[in-house]
Amino acid sequence: MPKPSFIAIDGPVAAGKTTIGRLLAQRLGYRLVDTGAMYRALTWKGMRLGIDLQDEEGLSRLASSTKIEFVPAIGYEEGCCSVFVDGHDVTTEIQNLVIDAGVSLVSKVAGVRKAMVELQWGMAEGGKIVMAGRDIGTTVLPQAELKIYLGASVEERARRRYLEVIERGEAADYGAILSELVKRDEIDSQRSISPLRPAPDARMVNTDGLSPAQVLSQILEMMGES
Repeated sequence: MPKPSFIAIDGPVAAGKTTIGRLLAQRLGYRLVDTGAMYRALTWKGMRLGIDLQDEEGLSRLASSTKIEFVPAIGYEEGCCSVFVDGHDVTTEIQNLVIDAGVSLVSKVAGVRKAMVELQWGMAEGGKIVMAGRDIGTTVLPQAELKIYLGASVEERARRRYLEVIERGEAADYGAILSELVKRDEIDSQRSISPLRPAPDARMVNTDGLSPAQVLSQILEMMGES
């Protein structure tokens, strides 16, 4: 079976998309585009500039004038990239609970999604890419030969996010994180533009109780790569 040129990985927040995407990209020698990081980066810039996250026109203008890049991270394993906004490395700065709370508001804006999708199309040129997000198989790369939809219970996803926050050295409240994930799921699945949903031809993978290595093994088996 020939390797797919485009692999789409979709799913709700904290389903493991970035982790699995990175592992798969490393295994195949592909590039990883974490589209969630792009929306987080724009949220960071909007907050930094004092833009109201309810200001859809302002956010759309911001998205169309912002340069977001993934740059291979020096000294890190293959597949790891730093996120740059207008030449500034924001990789660490976009990983916090403040950004978590704002990113769904930003990502549901039609003008923002239009600008981000155009950037993502450019990043996908040439193929050999794993792209992770929420609308990759349905909107960004509907031509992807392999579409994966990662699922997990909201309780399991909240547990993972709780552990991530603790590992970053931040204070974390599991109940608050669970509540925020329920809210984000609702926003992502009910937005009018590119709502979160599996593509009709997506392969479903439930990650509850599975390690990243086990999830990767399932996907490789689908590809005949195990």
